[in-house]
Amino acid sequence: MAIDTSAAHCAAALLLGDGSVATCVVEMTKGQAEQLIPIIQSLLSDNDLTFDDLSAVGVGTGPGNFTGIRIAVSAARGIALGRSIPAIGVNGFEVLSYQQPRPITALISAPRNQAYMQHFTETGEDAPTMIDTSTVVIDGPVTPEQTVDEKVMIIARIAKAKIGTDHGRPVPLYVRAADAAPPRDPAPKILT
Repeated sequence: MAIDTSAAHCAAALLLGDGSVATCVVEMTKGQAEQLIPIIQSLLSDNDLTFDDLSAVGVGTGPGNFTGIRIAVSAARGIALGRSIPAIGVNGFEVLSYQQPRPITALISAPRNQAYMQHFTETGEDAPTMIDTSTVVIDGPVTPEQTVDEKVMIIARIAKAKIGTDHGRPVPLYVRAADAAPPRDPAPKILT
């Protein structure tokens, strides 16, 4: 199974035993935390499966929406812990560059005319960065656009390939600092 809530959607995919993939994508700007588990349960039920039938959980780790990424990563880690199966993180750059000839540059849209970027060479990859899309020109091939369905299916395929490897626990991939900041005012006094 694979899940992703890194943008304005809730997405889940099941890589089935016959090699086919079943997906469910619901576009939403908020409410992913409340909808993700019911979407997973519905997808499992539609394919005559239960959580007991899962062998691993792949999860999109970003970059993207900070809260959305944490929702999916937490859900994946919880399901994996409860079922004693691996949780495997797959970042958006891995998804975009999956089976693409190298060298290639992966771009993920970000707010305010920006994008997350990672360049892949024949032998490795550069560190992810944030760029201003109104001023930066990419030299060379760029990964093609993908639908949410395609992305969550690729997360499932990459996660399956990582089963049995030392992949570590999934953690969010943050390329930039959060927009939110702690309040400047001191905390109110608690009366007892």
